[in-house]
This record gives sequence, C-alpha cells and structure tokens, in this order.
Amino acid sequence: MKRILLSTVALATLSITQVSADTDSDLAEMKAMMKQMNKMLQQNNTRIAQLEAENKALKTKKSTKKSINSKKQTVKPKHVVKKKSTKSTADTLIAQAEQPQSHITIIDQKSPDFLLGKQTHINMKFVPEDAPDMWLKAGVRIQGTLESKSTDYVDPNKLDTDINDAYLRRVRFEVSAGFGEHTSFVMDVRNDKSNYGIENAEGKFNVGDAYLKIKKPFGDSLVNFKLYRAKIDISRTETVKSARVINYDRPYVADYAAQFISFNRRSANVQMYGDWEKKIHYQIAAGSASSPDKDLDAAGVKGSKASVDLEKQSYFYGGKVVLSPFDGWEETKRTESYFGVGKHFEVGVGYWVVPKLAGTAEVGSNTANFDLNRKLLNVEASMHYGGLFLQGEYFKFYDVIKKWDVQGNVETGQSDGWYVTGEYVFPEFYYIAPYFRYESWDRYSDEEGYDVTSKTAGINWYLRGNTTKVGLLYQKDEYGENTGNKDEDIFRVTSQWFF
Repeated sequence: MKRILLSTVALATLSITQVSADTDSDLAEMKAMMKQMNKMLQQNNTRIAQLEAENKALKTKKSTKKSINSKKQTVKPKHVVKKKSTKSTADTLIAQAEQPQSHITIIDQKSPDFLLGKQTHINMKFVPEDAPDMWLKAGVRIQGTLESKSTDYVDPNKLDTDINDAYLRRVRFEVSAGFGEHTSFVMDVRNDKSNYGIENAEGKFNVGDAYLKIKKPFGDSLVNFKLYRAKIDISRTETVKSARVINYDRPYVADYAAQFISFNRRSANVQMYGDWEKKIHYQIAAGSASSPDKDLDAAGVKGSKASVDLEKQSYFYGGKVVLSPFDGWEETKRTESYFGVGKHFEVGVGYWVVPKLAGTAEVGSNTANFDLNRKLLNVEASMHYGGLFLQGEYFKFYDVIKKWDVQGNVETGQSDGWYVTGEYVFPEFYYIAPYFRYESWDRYSDEEGYDVTSKTAGINWYLRGNTTKVGLLYQKDEYGENTGNKDEDIFRVTSQWFF
C-alpha cells in the first residue's frame, strides 16, 4: 500500500510541476525534487521489507506456547518497541488477519445441487472467535403426515373403519455443544405424533438423546465413548436418524426391537465404539434395561395396560460389529439416503441381553408372574451403488411374552422377523426416488396365527436432499388370527423440513 501511495503522489507532483515549470531553473529544481523523492521511496521500501521480516520472525516465535510464556516473563524484544513507534498500515492489516474469526455454517458443501439448492446440515454450527475448538449447534426438524387408513376385519362382528387423519409425525429441537477438541454434548427435545388418532392429543415434549460424547481421546478413531442417553445399535434402520431414512415410519419388527432391550433403544447407558480404517466398526454398551410395561406381548397388547411390579431387574449388555470387507466400498456414515453418490457395502451382527426381569403384572382380576431372560439377535446388510440402495435385517427375540392377561405364570417363547427395502434415485429427474419395503414377522414362533406382513411402495422427491423432501406411499398390512385378524390399506403423503 505504501508503494502504491507514494508512487501516485510522485506522479501527481510531476504533472503539477511540469505545468508550472517554464524556465531552466525550474526544471533543475524539479529534477532535484524527483531525485529526493526516489531516495525516500527506496528508504520506505527497505523499511517495509524489514518490518515484514520482523513479522515473519514473530510468527515463528508464536508457534510454541513455551516460547510465548518465556517471552512474557523476560524483557520484551527490541523489535516490539520499534514496531510500537513505527507501525504501518500494512502491519495493522496483517495483524487483524491473524486474529481468530467467528463463523457460522449450515450448508453441506459435499451435497449435490438439488432443485432448491444444496442440502443443509441437520443443525447450524456456531464457532466463537476466541475459542475455535468450542462450538454450538442448534436446529429444528418437522415431519408432517396426511393419512388415510381403511381397516377390514375378518370377524363379521367387528365394524370396518375408514379414518382420514393429519398429524405431526415428529417435531424436534436439537442442540449440541463442543467443549474442546474431544468432548461434546448432544440432546434434543421432541413431540411425536401430535394430533394423531381419534384422541387428537397435543402430545408431550420429552427428552430424546442426551449424551456426553468423548471423541478420539487417544488420538485415533478406534476408541470413543458416549455416556447417558445415546442409542444402542439394535438395528441399522433404528440407529439411522429419522431425518435420513427412506420411510420415516420404520418396520414394525424394528420398532419392537427398539423397546425389547432398552427403552426406545436409548435408556441411560455407557458405550464404547469406534472403527478401524472404516473396515471394521464396533459398539459395546451396558445400561438400564427396558421395563416390561413398555413392551408388547405376542398379540400386540402393550404392557402399559397391565400394572407391572418389578422385583428383580439387571442391566442390559451387548454389542455389534459391522464389516465393510471390500476396498473402496467402506461405510462412512449410518444413513439410508445417498442421492446417487458413491458406493458402500457392509454386513453386521449384534447381540444384546437382559439377564433378569422378574415381577408380577395385574390385568383386570388376573395376576401374572414373569421371570424373563431376554436376548436379541440382529443381522444386517446394506449396499448402495450410484442411485441404487438396498438394505435388509433379520431379528430373533428370546423370552417373548405370549399374553399378559393370564392367571399364574406367563407363557414365553420366541419370535423372529425380517424386512428388505430399496430405493433408486434419479438425479437427472430432479432426484425423484421410487422405493419399496417388504416385511414379514412371526410374533410368536411356537404357535400359528401370530404372523404380520407389510408391503410398501412409495416415491420420495428430494427437493433439497433431506432438508426438504416430500413423499407418497401405499402400504398393505395383513394381521394373523391372533394379532388382530384384519387387513389395513394405508395411503400417506409425507413431508420433512429441517434446519
């Protein structure tokens, strides 16, 4: 800046002097002035070079904190005194540029360009200027549904129903905070199925996730920790955030697994997890077991309809291992929506146990005794290549209660089920994506008549990735003799926004 300014002054002085100079003496005087000004320019250029060298040396000294502390405890270097008296505009600009700056981010720069622009991250991130290792994230998510459900009972004594409904499937306020390089806290407040069903209730706000995350405390991704209310991986589709699943009403068998071991798969727990070069992922956890009154019996009757008294309850424990064996096909994050970008393949197996759940349950005039040793086996596989995505899971449940409403000891048995789902994204058609899902679940394998099957066909339109999407689906559910003895036809129009 100094060079440009002084050169401009020199040219202006020359032009003015030339207009007024009409004698030899004036020309001589002008040449002397030009010589003096050139000398001044050279001196200033030399001084600027010296200051830039001093700034570079100062940056080198600042790179080590010990050097900074030692300098503060001793006599100030001479160049600091000189800089104070001869500080230039260029030095001031350099110093300002070196100061940490606060910033706010929301756009996912790796996102494809959708009809309404790039997808945003689920939450907006704020980074303070005086502590760049600390941050705050905050955001909202809403999912709305228009639904038409027709129920046809096999029993002629039951009346068929035809219900049209509109409700908020999910409402979320999410916030997280980073306390430094390794530690952060994540939580959300939620209200699900507000205005749903004949009650048209407003629903209640409650805490969903609420956990302390300790990331890479030993400097690599092999060992990480989560404490308090964090999801345990009892199912891939249940672990993926609802904002990133194909159909945000998950399979029935997966929802059952979410309550079987730990309430809503996130009762208070401690877990360790990590990965090795994205080839092997693992999670092990232990914590509070799900109470039986949160669970369904084989007929689909919820335990909350019984008055349950627990006498003995142990902690749950278990874990999961996921493998991505092929080079270039590693799974880098848990999601069901890839928008036609990249590829992955993975297989995994999980095993979870609640060794002891014992007590009594009163239903009407009956008192049932239960003593359960619950186990859950989950096997998963998923892949995507370009626009194609496929995923399937198998579940095996042990010590399932056949019926709550009994006198004496409850009868228990096994249950198993599976589903497969897939989607194909067409980027060339504004990211329209047809999908399907097929589910088969035998709720009580020891006897006939406990089957549930569900078939779904739908289409999603990713207007701005998962940030803004709408969908349309048709679902056909068939219930066995002991699980409702009915058929249901469901049409849904779905929508999602998050920020």
